[in-house]
Amino acid sequence: MIYLHKILPLIASPMFLVIVLITWGIVFRSRIAGILAVSILIICSLPIFSNKLITSLENEYMLSDASSAKTADAIVVLSGMVRTIDSKNGLYYEWGEASDRIFAGIELIKKNKAPIMILTGGKLPWSVGKPEGEYLRDVAIKYGVPSKNILLTENVENTDQEAKAVARLLNEASPKIILVTSAFHMPRAQKVFEAAGINTEPFAVDFLSGADKSTIMDFIPSAGALNQTSFFIRELIGRLYYNLKY
Repeated sequence: MIYLHKILPLIASPMFLVIVLITWGIVFRSRIAGILAVSILIICSLPIFSNKLITSLENEYMLSDASSAKTADAIVVLSGMVRTIDSKNGLYYEWGEASDRIFAGIELIKKNKAPIMILTGGKLPWSVGKPEGEYLRDVAIKYGVPSKNILLTENVENTDQEAKAVARLLNEASPKIILVTSAFHMPRAQKVFEAAGINTEPFAVDFLSGADKSTIMDFIPSAGALNQTSFFIRELIGRLYYNLKY
């Protein structure tokens, strides 16, 4: 199923639609299809357009200080922030875009917002090395979090499995957690955790949209902007899936 979840959103991506329209235009000699394909490609590649889409994913949340968070039974930090690098000396681990998650979790537990921090054992079928949660546990201990205050879930592949694994680990009626994940991911993550019977206090980090002003560069098409537009569509599909499921 994890392969299906990763592949299906590609069908709804702008690039897939552009390829279909170009193919249609060539096969059926349709000038309209060609013009439509080029138009979609240009619009979806404009930073001014993709930035607005990313901002809309995050507009429910604001970046806040750990001291302002409410207390809970546990702090849950979701996986998705580490890359495994192969080298001559073995496997190494490097931070990805979402590394704010673990450092926010560490800060929250140091502020005594919960007695324990739960890290999820993220590991996809194609992953190499140890589950992400094991690496993050070592990082948290290095930054001063006692090992007795850290719990690790079983291996999980997606947000739904993370929520169910955390519920089993807490093993109590209506536990309350502080959920730490990226701002764009928080709406569906919060929905899934609450569907698992967990009272969830969101603590959003890793905001992709900044406070920068628009410049002329935002009106020049780029591959990065096209990737952002595709990312927006994938996230909407994920939200729709969980809305239908729960």
